[in-house]
Amino acid sequence: MAKPDGRLTHDLDPNDRPPRDACGVFGAWSPGEDVAKLAYYGLHALQHRGQESAGIAVSDGRRIVVHKEMGLVAQVFDEPSLTALRGDIAVAHCRYSTTGAPVWANAQPTFRSTPTVSIALGHNGNLTNTRELAAMLPQESGFAGLQATSDTDVLTELIAGGAGTDGGVEEASARILPLVRGAYSLVYMDENTLYAARDPQGFRPLVIGQLAAGWVVASETAALDIVGASFVREVEPGELISLDERGVRSRRFAPAAPKVCLFEYVYLARPDTTIGGRGLHATRVDIGRRLAAEHPASADLVIPVPESGTPAAIGYAEASGIPYGQGLVKNSYVGRTFIQPSQTIRQLGIRLKLNPLRDVIAGRRIVVVDDSIVRGNTQRAIVAMLREAGALEVHVRIASPPIKWPCFYGIDFATRDELIAGRSSVEEIRAAIGADSLGYVSLDELVAATEQPRGSVCRACFDGHYPVPVPESERGKGVLEPVTSLGQHGNASTGRAPAPSGGGHYDRYHSLLASASQRPSANATSRLPRRPRHRRRRRERPRRRTRHTGRRRGRRFALPFRRPAPAAAG
Repeated sequence: MAKPDGRLTHDLDPNDRPPRDACGVFGAWSPGEDVAKLAYYGLHALQHRGQESAGIAVSDGRRIVVHKEMGLVAQVFDEPSLTALRGDIAVAHCRYSTTGAPVWANAQPTFRSTPTVSIALGHNGNLTNTRELAAMLPQESGFAGLQATSDTDVLTELIAGGAGTDGGVEEASARILPLVRGAYSLVYMDENTLYAARDPQGFRPLVIGQLAAGWVVASETAALDIVGASFVREVEPGELISLDERGVRSRRFAPAAPKVCLFEYVYLARPDTTIGGRGLHATRVDIGRRLAAEHPASADLVIPVPESGTPAAIGYAEASGIPYGQGLVKNSYVGRTFIQPSQTIRQLGIRLKLNPLRDVIAGRRIVVVDDSIVRGNTQRAIVAMLREAGALEVHVRIASPPIKWPCFYGIDFATRDELIAGRSSVEEIRAAIGADSLGYVSLDELVAATEQPRGSVCRACFDGHYPVPVPESERGKGVLEPVTSLGQHGNASTGRAPAPSGGGHYDRYHSLLASASQRPSANATSRLPRRPRHRRRRRERPRRRTRHTGRRRGRRFALPFRRPAPAAAG
């Protein structure tokens, strides 16, 4: 059981969480606009891509100010903190960690400063040659200068160092990006220019939008819609974009070899997003139709596992002629809270998130459609719940092929040993989850639904063919952690992380009071600086009048004060 941390989660079962994307990135260049609030609403639209931390960096042309914190977007920012972020350029990021621990030091945007330039950078994806890149850092500013253990920090350090020597950020990016392997959709800035870059395979989406007086870059088109930007085009694989008062400049740093992630179509991206000219809602409905053709069932009702299974369930019902209905109600507001549930409540598990409509389910044969199966715990619980609600039969249909291999390009999949399809056949999975039948859409039909050429999509998690080789040493979140120790760079007496070096300006607001030097140590896991325990307890307890009764071995005891009884009359 995870320790309560006050954050919400959309996981139906915390022990069987769905695949999580690494991050969402957003950037805006718009003089005269409140770019911090543009970035805030852009992050809201991308919150599903990363829920561990959020941050916004803003430049006013002279300095870059960064505000980042652990938690959801709405928890990290409020009106005063956004008002303090003034400027014409913004870079924003919401993170789920794939390389580097989920601590504040690894939250983004990352920041680096040299005597000539400062950079704030947000990264969606995962690099596969992080150690090789880290070895390129100068000895004087190598790992000893890093305050984090993420691949993004290494990349930021390289670009900032290169920009400080010759040619500025754009030229440094053009020299360094061809050396980077893996998945990266980047949005970053110096004091005057917004940049965007996408890896040659284009694993993660990245789009450009236009405002009335500026430009926006975002992970998904849904974020453009939220801030009122019109879609212009996608950033091409292997392309570097620069946006400033001179307009939009494009240059290619590597030949394009498209391999867009298939799982973006299945689950990761919002259904109101467009990728490759194809709306994802329409794609997922089409997947459901193809699933019905491949795995028909004799049933009375088709229901989705909300919300990710809904479009495919609609398509399955359309193609099969079986009525579509809502059989499971999701409570979106239940998550980990400060209130520790009792053992009885804990045993309910998935029932805290989903509740069956018994009058809809009882006495019927049900087809339940979900987007994917990772470990199988969630589906096992759903099948049991439907049977308890009176379902005569439960047929499970999955809108993706069996997930057999982990992802190293920006999705935090379980290891292969933890993936139920990595060690079990379809029939064995069916028996494990307790369904009457189980059917997955085939890989060929999934690719056909995307309307993308088969050779231009990454399907590594389904068939194990990785388009970019991944060395064994580059697998896992802790790639850099054996090399750098987050604690050893802090102040030994205070446990605080050191302030960033260089000539640029760095600031981070915490409740509008704390600066970067007041931050707790980088390897601390708490989201807020803790005050001394006795002070906190003193405030939380009701104040009461006391009288002192003496000392014992230097301690003073305080007892409740009681007024003397009134004297008896007469």
